[in-house]
Amino acid sequence: MEFCNCIEPPWPADELLMKYQYISDFFIALAYFSIPLELIYFVKKSAVFPYRWVLVQFGAFIVLCGATHLINLWTFTLHTRTVAIVMTTSKILTAVVSCATALMLVHIIPDLLSVKTRELFLKNKAAELDKEMGLIRTQEETGRHVRMLTHEIRSTLDRHTILKTTLVELGRTLGLEECALWMPTRTGLELQLSYTLRHQNPVEFTVPIQLPVINQVFNTSRAVTISPNSPVARLRPAGKYMPGDVVAVRVPLLHLSNFQIHDWPELSTKRFALMVLVLPSDSARQWHVHELELVEVVADQVAVALSHAAILEESMRARDLLMEQNVALDRARREAETAVRARNDFLAVMNHEMRTPMHAIIALSSLLQETELMPEQRLMVETILKSSNLLATLINDVLDLSRLEDGSLQLEIGNFSLHSLFKEALNLIKPIASVKKLYVTLSMSPDLPEYAVGDEKRLLQVLLNVVGNAVKFTKEGGISISAFVAKSDSVRDPQAPDFFPIPSDNHFYLRVEVKDTGAGINPQDIPKLFMKFVQSQPLAAKNSGGSGLGLAICKRFVNLMEGHIWIESEGLGRGTKAIFIVKLGIVGRSNESKLPFLHKSPGNTGKPNFAGLKVIVMDDNSVGRMVTKGLLTHLGFDVLAVASGDECVRVVTHEHKVVFLDVNIPGFDSFEVAVRIREKFSKRPERPIIIALTGNTDRMTKESCLRVGMDGVLLKPVSVDKMRSVLSDLLEHGYLVESQ
Repeated sequence: MEFCNCIEPPWPADELLMKYQYISDFFIALAYFSIPLELIYFVKKSAVFPYRWVLVQFGAFIVLCGATHLINLWTFTLHTRTVAIVMTTSKILTAVVSCATALMLVHIIPDLLSVKTRELFLKNKAAELDKEMGLIRTQEETGRHVRMLTHEIRSTLDRHTILKTTLVELGRTLGLEECALWMPTRTGLELQLSYTLRHQNPVEFTVPIQLPVINQVFNTSRAVTISPNSPVARLRPAGKYMPGDVVAVRVPLLHLSNFQIHDWPELSTKRFALMVLVLPSDSARQWHVHELELVEVVADQVAVALSHAAILEESMRARDLLMEQNVALDRARREAETAVRARNDFLAVMNHEMRTPMHAIIALSSLLQETELMPEQRLMVETILKSSNLLATLINDVLDLSRLEDGSLQLEIGNFSLHSLFKEALNLIKPIASVKKLYVTLSMSPDLPEYAVGDEKRLLQVLLNVVGNAVKFTKEGGISISAFVAKSDSVRDPQAPDFFPIPSDNHFYLRVEVKDTGAGINPQDIPKLFMKFVQSQPLAAKNSGGSGLGLAICKRFVNLMEGHIWIESEGLGRGTKAIFIVKLGIVGRSNESKLPFLHKSPGNTGKPNFAGLKVIVMDDNSVGRMVTKGLLTHLGFDVLAVASGDECVRVVTHEHKVVFLDVNIPGFDSFEVAVRIREKFSKRPERPIIIALTGNTDRMTKESCLRVGMDGVLLKPVSVDKMRSVLSDLLEHGYLVESQ
């Protein structure tokens, strides 16, 4: 065989083929150049594509391929060397970029293949989410039904309405054929058919509570599927259709115990009711999980609603009982207020009626005291006058208990001789003690001030009361009285930690100790001594004849004087020590305006001249009118006594300096007399001074007197010295706030 090793001659260019290649290269270049534009648009619109740099590289490869084809258009004809170089460079770059792109695709293709796997995974997840969304929608639907049922159940607090509403709403929501509620009987041994959905008045069937199916339901809080043929499920006569599925659930019946009106009661589950739910007969429908959950939730809501109904019933019962108690308390309050008003009225009348004779005794005794008497007679008159003054003070305090109890009692502050007060008390007690053959000693410390600022009368009353008790309960031996200025370590009582005396340069604390050798007191009975109408000593009721009010009043007085009083005793037969501390001002330093007391006008040392001054006394009581007229006549006044208000208004003239009005005239308003006198004398200088003469110690009477224009209030009884002092200040200043 011969071989021909020759070169094929060049094929002449066909103009038609060249033309087709030229057109094809142009469109190929155009297509290559359009693809990068589409990739750029894709990269710009895709914000999550992870391989943007690969797309850029792929776009560069395509651009170079398009440039190669575009440059190739100039190679179909004669071309220069420059075109050949450009063409070669383009192909080299295209080759480099195409190789790099191919290598990159080797790494990218597995990731691109995994996108399909991810897509399948996402589809599965989407399917699962659809199922979960279905469950959520089912739960939302169940929750909506639960809320609706709860709202209907709790819209009332009547237990029968609650149970009937539950059956109706469950039947409508779940499309039930029958729904029933078995309630335990009173004995707790049986369940009774109490409520059904289709029958308003169900036949009262009963089944034993110990049935296995009932125990099965009661032993769990979940809804339990039971046989349609069980005794509690046979709610309707048997038919030709197959009975539907039946579930049963327990309903806790919460027992209410330890109910308190101001506290949440205790609830405990002791018994259960049974709720039975039946689906329609001859139906392929079965119970779903969400329906069973709905039944369980509704059973719990019924239990809560029943407990609320039980609490409401108990609270209504407690409210009715409380209303009855309030009515009884209100009735008792009104009766107590009536009794208090009656007591106050009685005390006011008795106060005035007792002060009227005391006024006569003190006034006449003071008048008798200013006559010429023998020494023995003068001593008797002075004793009568002092005792009468103390008795008047005691009447004031005992009969006006309301004033003591509401804290309106005020002290009368003034300068007095402290030493004279103790000596006067000793002189009053010694005659009584001498009858029982008891000694009485008085010891006053050298640093005890001669004079002090305080209520002399109240302090003397406290001292006499304490010393009198010591004399009363002492059969032999005696009583010792000690008075001294209390030091900082002796003003405290261990049994009274709330008593905090505050020292000052303007006052001092007086400590008085009264020690006796009498019967003594049991320590446990000491707190009772300061209670009203209580006598703790066994001999008190038999021998003292007292009311048990003395120490109680003394405690009030001591408290008003910012002090403290207490009793010490080691037991029966070992004597008693009474101690009281009171706060007194120092003469010349005491700032009396800061003390919560009414000021006492100091008595005039000289005897003023009232001769010829005209006064009018209006009093319907002939004895009181005569006594007051005698006092004023003794002082030198020209007195006109009248018995009525009309006569007083008619006879009063501008010549009269003072008008005394008794404000307790029965059947006549003395306040009206004062108003008429003020209207009669429009000019102040011509109007006489109007003074109320009264036995009432209440604040309302005094305020009423001042409100109608009276110039002062004078409290009965009145002695000569008191009348002289009051009128002297009255005529000097033109007014008198109060004088006791």
